[in-house]
Amino acid sequence: MTLIPERRRWLIVAVIFVALVFNYLDRQIVAILKPVLKTEYALDDSGYALLINLFTVSYAVMYPIGGWLVDRFGPRTVMGIGIIGWSLACIGGGLSRTIGMFGLSRAMLGAAEPTNYPAQLKVVAIWFPGRLRATANSLCVAGGSIGAIIAPPLIAWVAISYGWRNVFFIAGAVGLLIALAWFLVYRDPPESVRNDVEASVVRVDDGAKFTWPQLWRTRSLWGILLIRFVSDPVWYFCLFWLPGYLQEDSGLTLQQVGMVGWIPFLAADIGAIATAAWSDRMVRRGSKPLLSRKRMLSVVGLLAPLCALTPYLPNAFTTLLVFSLVAVAALSWLFTISVVIAESFPVANAASVLGIAGGCGAAGAVVFNYFVGQLIGSVGAHQIFLVMALLHPIAIVILWTMVREERVPPARPVAV
Repeated sequence: MTLIPERRRWLIVAVIFVALVFNYLDRQIVAILKPVLKTEYALDDSGYALLINLFTVSYAVMYPIGGWLVDRFGPRTVMGIGIIGWSLACIGGGLSRTIGMFGLSRAMLGAAEPTNYPAQLKVVAIWFPGRLRATANSLCVAGGSIGAIIAPPLIAWVAISYGWRNVFFIAGAVGLLIALAWFLVYRDPPESVRNDVEASVVRVDDGAKFTWPQLWRTRSLWGILLIRFVSDPVWYFCLFWLPGYLQEDSGLTLQQVGMVGWIPFLAADIGAIATAAWSDRMVRRGSKPLLSRKRMLSVVGLLAPLCALTPYLPNAFTTLLVFSLVAVAALSWLFTISVVIAESFPVANAASVLGIAGGCGAAGAVVFNYFVGQLIGSVGAHQIFLVMALLHPIAIVILWTMVREERVPPARPVAV
C-alpha cells in the first residue's frame, strides 16, 4: 500500500524517533555502568574522562563530515549506513576484553553517530513547512532524551540480571533492525510536499546556497558555533557524568539509579517539546520564526544557572529536581538551535551547518570532560557547577548579537 505524503512524513519521524532512542541508549551505557567499568578496567575519574573523550573526539571530528555527506548523498543513504555503523560499534563494546579494544569501540561509535542529526534536520527541512517544523524537529530529537529516560532502568536491569556485556549486544542488535526499517520507510518528498515547504519559507533564496568559503564568512555560522561550544557541555554533563555523580557523590546504588536516574531526562523531554511547541505557536500568531526561537531560548536558558546550587543540596532527590530544570534548558537549546539553523541558512546548507556546529559542540564537551575528570576527584565539583551556571547566559548573548537570517549574495554577472 502506497502511503500518502502527509502520513509518510510522520512515519519517517517515528522511525527517526526510535533510531535516536537507541542511539542515545547506546551512548548512555558507559555512563550508567561507570562504577562497573571503572572496576572492570581499573580506571580512575581521569581514565573515565579519557574513555568518554575517545567517543567525543570522534564525534566532534565526524559531525561536520556527516553534515557534508548528508548534503551530498542524501539522508536515506547516510543515516542508514550510520545506524548500521553505530550498532556494530556497540556490539564491539560487548566483545571487548581489554580497555584498548573497548576504547576503540567507543571511538567507532562516536564516528558513526554524527550522521543521525544532520540527516534528521535535512528530513525536517525538506518534508515539513515552517508551521510544523519545530514541532516535527522536537518529536524527532525527543528520541534522544527518551533513550536517556529508558537507559537507567533498562541498562541496570539487563546488567544486574544478565551481565553488563549483554547490554551492548542487545542494543546493537536492535539498532540493526532499526536500520532495516529506515531503508524500508524513507523516501524523498514528492513535488506536492516540496511546493508546500517552499511556499512556507519567508526567505526567498530560489534554491541558492552558500559556497563553502561564503559559509565561513557569515556571522551567524560563527555565532552558532560559539553557542554550541559553550552550551553543549551542560547536556554532555547530564549524559556522561550525572549518573556516576548520583552513585559516587549522592550515595545511590546502580539499582537506585535505575529507578530514579531517568527523571531529569523525562523532564527534559517534556520541557523541550513544550518549549518548541511554544515557539511554533508564536510563529502561528504572526511572530517571525527566528525571533520566536530567540525569545523562547532566552527564557528557558535562565533555568540552567540553577546547577550552581548542586554542591549545597541536601540529598539525591533535590539534585534530581535541580537537574530536571537544568536538563529542560539544555535540551531545549539542543532541539531548537537546529531549527534556528534551518531558518538562518538556505535548506541546501542546513545539514552542513548543523554538522559543523555539532562538531564544535562536541569539541566544547571534550574540553569540559577533561577538566571534569581532573577536578571532580580532587578539588570537588563546586568549580565545575559554577562554570556550568555561566554557559547558557553566555549563549543567550551570542544568540542575540550574532545569529540572524543569512542571505546568499547575488552571483556576479559574467563579463562578455
